[in-house]
Amino acid sequence: MKKVYLILTTLIIATLSSCKSTKETTSTATLKNLSARRVVKKHLASNFEGNTIDAKLKVRYKDKKEDIGFSVKMKIKKDEVIWLKGTKIITVFKAKITPEKVSFYSPYKKNYFEGDFSMLKELLGFDVNFEQLQNMLLGQAVLDITENKQKVDIVNRSYQLYPKKQPLLFDIFYQIHPDHYKLKKQYLVNQLKEQRLDIDYADYIKKDNLLFPKRTIITAKEKNKFTNINIEVRSINFNTNLEMPFRIPSGYKEIKL
Repeated sequence: MKKVYLILTTLIIATLSSCKSTKETTSTATLKNLSARRVVKKHLASNFEGNTIDAKLKVRYKDKKEDIGFSVKMKIKKDEVIWLKGTKIITVFKAKITPEKVSFYSPYKKNYFEGDFSMLKELLGFDVNFEQLQNMLLGQAVLDITENKQKVDIVNRSYQLYPKKQPLLFDIFYQIHPDHYKLKKQYLVNQLKEQRLDIDYADYIKKDNLLFPKRTIITAKEKNKFTNINIEVRSINFNTNLEMPFRIPSGYKEIKL
């Protein structure tokens, strides 16, 4: 079941994509020497300004034991709710995530979970809230980059931001695209526990004057374990009216973490 939650985290970490009406962006900018404060300001200004997202995703999950693919419908009302439905011929799971709680049930296994975000902390090694998950999905920094002073280097044709004083439990880095200042990559490293989480935003598309990741690749490593999740959007619409039906059926068994 932890794998399902990692997939959910990922999705809420994730990506958006391509259709014929969209136009890909390319890296043509010449990198200038910018201050960390200036890069922070530009990154914050690049955030998604729409109200809703309605997307169909293609997801592939792989670890040492499994390699599976399935389809996911994802609906987001910004700052309020993230709704997910995973299918592989039949419905595998449904999930509804709000700032207050995470709700999940599986018609396939006849079980459900309702609770706070503490289970995501167990998986990722740091506190995660709704806003942080939403930021990961939108190609924004997972933590508040205005809370602490940042430093900046030029790495892999991107501006790499990182706190002057890293958090105690992990080091975090953000590589920011020089064209549009969305994230190119963000990653967290816990050297003591030999843990690393990489979130790569492979490319961006532009639709309705809005920028979103075209494909997101999440890789989690811990000693001899690894998890790879590849997410690609098949279709996407913004600022539409959304229906998000969610009701846990009676008789399902509660999942205890």
